[in-house]
Amino acid sequence: MLNTALVIAFALVSLAFLLNFWRLLKGPDAPDRILALDTLYVNTIALVVIFGIHRGNAIYFEAALLIAMMGFVSTVALCKYLLRGDIIE
Repeated sequence: MLNTALVIAFALVSLAFLLNFWRLLKGPDAPDRILALDTLYVNTIALVVIFGIHRGNAIYFEAALLIAMMGFVSTVALCKYLLRGDIIE
């Protein structure tokens, strides 16, 4: 039962990943692209966690934590650049 749920979850999150990647490429303006990039990080975290559950290895959860931290910092930096034109004040 768990294997079936993991396969379904992996397929649905992969579909969401592809749709967000499409929005990143075709986004009408910069805020939409930044939002799509932030959502891509969330989807990547979900894929890594699902793969970690499937493999039964805890190292994937640490990788997901690193991806989350990098995603947060990069989203803040991109938004600050978009609003002010400069990252470092």
